[in-house]
Amino acid sequence: MLILELAIILLASKVAGSLSVRLGQPSVLGKLLIGIVLGPSVLGLVEDTEILSEFSEMGVILLMFIAGLETDIKEFKRTGKGATLVGFGGIIIPLIIGFFVGMIMNLPPLESWFLGLLLSATSVSISVQALKEMDQLKTPAGATILGAAVIDDIVVVIALAFLMSFAGGDVHLTTVIIKKVLYFVGAILVGWKIVPWFLKRFTSLKVTETVISSALIICFIFAYLAEYTGVAAIIGAYIAGVAISVTHFKHEVFEKVETISYSIFVPVFFTSIGITAEFYGITNHLGIITILSIIAILTKLLGASLGAKAAGFSWKPALGIGSAMVSRGEVALIIAAIGLEAKLLSADMFAELVVVVLVTTIVTPPMMKVFLKDKAQKETSIRE
Repeated sequence: MLILELAIILLASKVAGSLSVRLGQPSVLGKLLIGIVLGPSVLGLVEDTEILSEFSEMGVILLMFIAGLETDIKEFKRTGKGATLVGFGGIIIPLIIGFFVGMIMNLPPLESWFLGLLLSATSVSISVQALKEMDQLKTPAGATILGAAVIDDIVVVIALAFLMSFAGGDVHLTTVIIKKVLYFVGAILVGWKIVPWFLKRFTSLKVTETVISSALIICFIFAYLAEYTGVAAIIGAYIAGVAISVTHFKHEVFEKVETISYSIFVPVFFTSIGITAEFYGITNHLGIITILSIIAILTKLLGASLGAKAAGFSWKPALGIGSAMVSRGEVALIIAAIGLEAKLLSADMFAELVVVVLVTTIVTPPMMKVFLKDKAQKETSIRE
């Protein structure tokens, strides 16, 4: 059955993506929407199985790995100030407003803070694809978005550990921070010294495709260790890509990984987001879902855009950066699942927030198209 489902997904996603482009939108939007059509909520042609979920996870890891390979290190360093301002701006405003929304909804203070924290999360995997399609990934705006995503992940997960300690969970904040620090320090040292050495040694083996195999080994190890230490696997994959991007293997790895990724794994990832959506009984919660969706979109857009503006971007690219940070994606879903297990979210609230996350994911590519479509913006720079 998996073989047939993969054939259906690949056919539908490519056709839907092409149609989306013809309508003036990024192809990723069509792939997201066709997933809803294929899934249980509409046609029921594809089911959300564990195997399909693994394919999807592989897709997002490879997508962020490719983003790392395409990262310009000099531009990444130069946009550090902007990334920090965007990251924190995109956390503080959703956190505070989310808390007050929770209090208005008569949630206890701890649950209100959890709602705010969940709204502070960001996943730029969808944004990365939109940036690639608009040829904006290597621009100052693209580098700022990727840097802000790393900062957002670190701060939100540490804040989550802090909040869970108050909720009575078996969480040690000091341990969480130490594990994260050790991961990033280790990843930098390994990326600087060991990755080039490993690539050189492994590619000398007398077997076929050693370059691509060695690159994937590095990608998967970085992603696994990131997840193990509480950092998102996609951040680990991105760092692995950056580490390889400074070696002379970069172009060969990029070409072959891109072929593997976009032929099967990445389309499955995009489409599976829609497939996992369930809309049964949604009409009973339509009001709260609408309100939370609007709040989720506007708070992240406002916070990240103000951060970009403070960093020196003009308003249009600043709003483009803010729109790229709107998608909550798989990061928010993981946090929501943690909240459900810790009884910080009710079952109804969890179901509502899953739909809200889907809405933020779907609206992100069209918003980016509006604000980042001008090629002239590629020359936009930020003041240090």
